[in-house]
Amino acid sequence: MNIPYQKMFDEFNRVLNKTGFTDERADLLARLFTDTTRDGVTSHGLNRFPGFIKQMRSGKTDIHVVPELVGNLGIIEQWDGHLGVGPLNAHFCMSRAIALAKEHGMGCAALRNTNHWMRPGSYGLQATDADCIGICWTNTTQFMPLWGSMEPKVGSNPLVIAIPREEGPVLLDMALSQFSMGRLGLYKSRGEELPVPGGYDTEGNLTCDSEFMVKGGRPLPIGYWKGAGLSLALDLIAALLSGGNSAYQIAKLGAEVSVSQVFIAFDLETILAQEDRRQMMDDVIRDLQEAESLEGQEPPRYPGEGMLNKRVESIENGIPVDQSIWEQVLDL
Repeated sequence: MNIPYQKMFDEFNRVLNKTGFTDERADLLARLFTDTTRDGVTSHGLNRFPGFIKQMRSGKTDIHVVPELVGNLGIIEQWDGHLGVGPLNAHFCMSRAIALAKEHGMGCAALRNTNHWMRPGSYGLQATDADCIGICWTNTTQFMPLWGSMEPKVGSNPLVIAIPREEGPVLLDMALSQFSMGRLGLYKSRGEELPVPGGYDTEGNLTCDSEFMVKGGRPLPIGYWKGAGLSLALDLIAALLSGGNSAYQIAKLGAEVSVSQVFIAFDLETILAQEDRRQMMDDVIRDLQEAESLEGQEPPRYPGEGMLNKRVESIENGIPVDQSIWEQVLDL
């Protein structure tokens, strides 16, 4: 079934207000969840919403706390999220990075003691809406192995790089595991095998079984040792810039809470004339799209192109939803 954008937004808003969020914070959260679902990332939108509300209603998260400035180093600010609402903390810190970029050409906000930010790409798109390049990432608890081991020592540490473009942004939004946990969940719920190996089974063999995690396996880092190395580097930078926890310390907490995040923005308005960058971007995208596709494969596309196509479909035809999950929202 398909749900119109405004109806989905209104239902999310209703539930959030009922949960105790102020009108302003409920509006922002409802928009983030609706935009995420509209863009086809249901694993971090509609599908995550009932669990998010359950957590908010449990009383374990202060839904009113806001980030506190704990360090000001010019173009770098340090913020403490006080274990508040992850998406709201993340949106706030990207807004600070954008504000610093508008003043200095670039800006960075490092955030500690925060919670899951839901869809990472939301904050990259927030930067491109302000005509900024946006880069952000978060660390997670330890659950991926290093090359040559089965012990979980690094996190999936999702990374976002977003570049504004008049026809729609280029958006790289990826976990450092071959498949994000949300994407694995979608394959598992449909009873489908993964299209490429996504993890190791308990004997250390690569597997396409979408249930390898529940069977005791481990996620596969992208690029094998390269992905594991990049995960470690991002983890250390996030912890050092924010003064917060590393994946090692998060794992000792027994739950994936109090994570560290980094938000960086570059203001393109002050760096390069719009006409110059438009021509360069158009040339690059055109060259990519002219690449010959393999037989039986879809035409090649740039990161974010599929999202933009899905967005158009959702606006024209309504947002596709899992009826059972949508009914859960209606009952909240």
